[in-house]
Amino acid sequence: MPADSVDDVESSNESYDDDEDLRIAQQEWDESMHQLRQLVSIVLLPVFGKWLGRRWSQWAYARHLRLGLGKAFLTG
Repeated sequence: MPADSVDDVESSNESYDDDEDLRIAQQEWDESMHQLRQLVSIVLLPVFGKWLGRRWSQWAYARHLRLGLGKAFLTG
């Protein structure tokens, strides 16, 4: 076997290893993004929604009282 063909075989093996490494890295990246999406949708959105709902209700109640729509308004 000539020396050139051995080098060609080794370089093709290296490129295969590089392609395999890139494929594995891409799979890990995709899995990490999937986990991040799950974290956001399962944990962060409900917590943010709960916080926002409480803030909104406090604002709405304060506005309700400021406009004079308390017990006196309903009972006459």
